[in-house]
Amino acid sequence: MTSATLRLATPTAVERALQRLSIALARYVERRIARRAERRELALDLLREQHARRQDPRALDIALLAIGSRPRP
Repeated sequence: MTSATLRLATPTAVERALQRLSIALARYVERRIARRAERRELALDLLREQHARRQDPRALDIALLAIGSRPRP
C-alpha cells in the first residue's frame, strides 16, 4: 500500500511536461510584456522629444535680434 501511495504522490510524465510547458509559456509572455513596455517607453520618449523640438516660429527672429542682426523679412 505504501508504494501505491508514493506513485500517486509524484507527478506523472504528462503532468511534468505540462508544468514545463506552462513555465516556458509564462516566461515567453513575460518577455513579450517587457519588450512591449520598452518599446512603449521609447515611443513616448521620442514623442516627448518631438514635442520639445517644436520651436516658436519667432525664435529665429528673436535670436537674430539678440546678436544684433536684422530679423527675417
